[in-house]
Amino acid sequence: MTSYSTNVLKILIAAVIISTSSAWVKIAQVAPSVSGFYRMFIGGSLLLLLSLVKRYDLWRGWRYFSWLFLAAFFFALDLFFWHRSIFYVGPGLATVLGNFQVFFMALAGYLFFKERIGLGFIMGLLITIAGLFLLVGINWSDLSSQYRTGVIYGLLTALAYTGFMLSLRHIQSSKNSLTAFVNLGIMSLLCAGLLLLELTFSGYNITIPSAQSLLSLLILGIVCQVIGWVLITQSMPNLPASIVGVVLLLQPALSMLWDVIFFDRPISISDILGLAMVLLGVYLATLKKDN
Repeated sequence: MTSYSTNVLKILIAAVIISTSSAWVKIAQVAPSVSGFYRMFIGGSLLLLLSLVKRYDLWRGWRYFSWLFLAAFFFALDLFFWHRSIFYVGPGLATVLGNFQVFFMALAGYLFFKERIGLGFIMGLLITIAGLFLLVGINWSDLSSQYRTGVIYGLLTALAYTGFMLSLRHIQSSKNSLTAFVNLGIMSLLCAGLLLLELTFSGYNITIPSAQSLLSLLILGIVCQVIGWVLITQSMPNLPASIVGVVLLLQPALSMLWDVIFFDRPISISDILGLAMVLLGVYLATLKKDN
């Protein structure tokens, strides 16, 4: 297996892992921002604990720290806008809008990293987006002012997520980069702190209500935040930004699949066709041609 194939496989596995996040949030039965805080706090604490055990360097100066804070800020914004978009337009459309980051990632790759966008990527992207719209079943004729507000929040989610991914890519690509464990650990705890500020001002109760909630939050923090994001962080510097963006489009498609399997979501022919199109689109977009 080539280095490119290995990195694509890593990020595909990560996309599958992170796609389960919405299921664990649903099982946890706490407010979305609360689950986001615990996900970041648990994951970040574990990552830094492992870094201390392995005696990794934890500091590269204030300039480096500012990039980590920028990544944390963008991720906190991502969660902030996404939760509000869900409130106005529901989880399906909110997830699709948030994953429009693929356009911004591809544009950034073209403008700033001189990456070429080939026909295979464009075809894969179009098929993937069409499949996502089939999955959520959007009826554009019913867009109200409330929906328009939700759409704006969803697109802001996509912008924030792009900022996070590009910041993290810059950090991991730097010559004196800290390990993925340290970078994600510091970033996660910074993000947890920002989310805690938002929760405090919003008046949310962060008490964990049950053992089921605790187990779900632990899985969110350990499996999704640690394992999923370590795989992404390791593979991302070795892949084009456009490829990273489109592979991560698997997340909303698989999230809906878990909803069908574990929560008895009704499924139709258009749902099955949509999921098949997403998988085909991701495959086409990640094919690498030798030039």
